[in-house]
Amino acid sequence: CLWTLAAILKETLKDAPVPRAGVLKKLLAPLDAVLEGFYNAILLHHFDSHHYTSPYSEPTNNLISFIDLLEALLASRIELELLHRCQRILFLKVSYVLNVISSSIPYVIKKKLILLLKKCVLYKSREDAKSGSLFLQTPSLCEDMLALSNAVLQVVNLTWLNQVTLSGKSSYFGSSEAAPGHESQGGSDQTVLRALSLVVLKALEFKIHNSATEAEIK
Repeated sequence: CLWTLAAILKETLKDAPVPRAGVLKKLLAPLDAVLEGFYNAILLHHFDSHHYTSPYSEPTNNLISFIDLLEALLASRIELELLHRCQRILFLKVSYVLNVISSSIPYVIKKKLILLLKKCVLYKSREDAKSGSLFLQTPSLCEDMLALSNAVLQVVNLTWLNQVTLSGKSSYFGSSEAAPGHESQGGSDQTVLRALSLVVLKALEFKIHNSATEAEIK
């Protein structure tokens, strides 16, 4: 069901703007409360349990399918601005995602979620899309980004970054070790490290631009 819904969203976004907006409105309106409830239920799960120790287990695959659906909902939010609650949930309740990232969930899920947050702060629906200007968008987007920025900065101000593990080894064709003559750059995943740094910097930038007083900026 998750895969089917994500596939329908992605295919619909390929259509012309006017008809696809009508289709997505009909699709998402009755699912709005359902998807928010599902978001709450699946991301408040106990991810340190043995069910999630393998990246190939059924619970892990279900979670990956749900992240794909969140990505499709984000794309619809960016490209069409329909403003259903389920399109905004990733921004408004991003603390759930931040908790999953710092848990002992398989690394493949952490990476997908961090790259999804990167798309949020860049306001991009796809990797090949241009970044949107957050300062020229609608009030609802500013509200969403402020909620996301506040949540990110709140956990970063504590010990959240220290709890986020980066993969000890990068994967290469044929082995998990770097080829001769190629350093593995300390063994950490540079793609995720850059994405995570960007999320923090963009959250800080947006918070500063939307702070009312000098004391709040400091």
